[in-house]
Amino acid sequence: MTTNHRIRLNSRPVGAPTAENYLLDEVPVPTPGEGQVLLRTLYLSLDPYMRGRMSDAKSYAKPVEVGDVMVGATVSEVVESNAEGFAAGEIVLGYGGWQEYSVESTGHLRKIDPELAPISTHLGVLGMPGFTAYAGLLEIGQPKEGETVAVAAATGPVGSVVGQIAKIKGATAVGIAGGPAKVAHLRELGFDVALDHRTGNLRQELKEAVPQGIDVYFENVGGEVFDAVLPRLNTFARVPVCGLVANYNLTSLPEGPDRSGALMGNILSKSLLVRGFIQTEFAERLTSQFLTDMSGWLKDGKVRFREDIRPGLEKAPEYFNDLLTGGNFGKMVVAVGAES
Repeated sequence: MTTNHRIRLNSRPVGAPTAENYLLDEVPVPTPGEGQVLLRTLYLSLDPYMRGRMSDAKSYAKPVEVGDVMVGATVSEVVESNAEGFAAGEIVLGYGGWQEYSVESTGHLRKIDPELAPISTHLGVLGMPGFTAYAGLLEIGQPKEGETVAVAAATGPVGSVVGQIAKIKGATAVGIAGGPAKVAHLRELGFDVALDHRTGNLRQELKEAVPQGIDVYFENVGGEVFDAVLPRLNTFARVPVCGLVANYNLTSLPEGPDRSGALMGNILSKSLLVRGFIQTEFAERLTSQFLTDMSGWLKDGKVRFREDIRPGLEKAPEYFNDLLTGGNFGKMVVAVGAES
């Protein structure tokens, strides 16, 4: 193959991304330099954090520059190696972005054993989303046996793992999702309580379903879901915050009264721990243990996963908007060089 198709950031979106914010082009397949490998993308991960990288607002990571290839984790096959320890045909987890081929240095690549699990799972339950759930819940949430753990976007790649680890640790798992099909899936995963935030009555339903209150709320949505959860938080509750997807396309603050006083009042009166985190801060210390634990839980059937694999790199922008509005069902993955 001599042509590399890729999707670049054409302009910075205002609100929800549109087709005009992307540019699909083609260039010659790159050649690896010393210490590098040429990779053919098999699967591309789509994740909510990418919306933040499309903005030039100050954040924890450098934004994608206009004209650059969109960022993203990838599972790829080594096509050509110019680096010791990597051979053509091996499968690796990397960061090739929204393109068919990439050249990467090997320092950050992780070899994948195809016998362990489907290789696409290294973008989900065995990858960054699974690790986010593992590190955030166990390091910050620290659920104890008999406590209640709640999570929104609970059928997603982070939320579903949060709930299942909570069950492993002996806690009651409360999942909040959008729509009857997703609520039914939560019950299949073993969640003790499954609620639909689209009913418009989440606050009352939470009150009835968890009269004992909530000890850990794993926050990755924000918005109206958090408004419903806040009154149910118990004294000394812990709130790991890994995302606020409900706010990612906002161009201004929501209308209505300033509710920061109520939030701070709850934090003070209930002695809440609200701790934001980026999963990379735990990576060096916990990745090895995570892979051991998660591999074992998958093998034993204690953790199950669902993937939403869709075909065609050229449709990644469309799929990404689905992700931001909750249109996915499971981990969103684009089949680029692999069959969907």
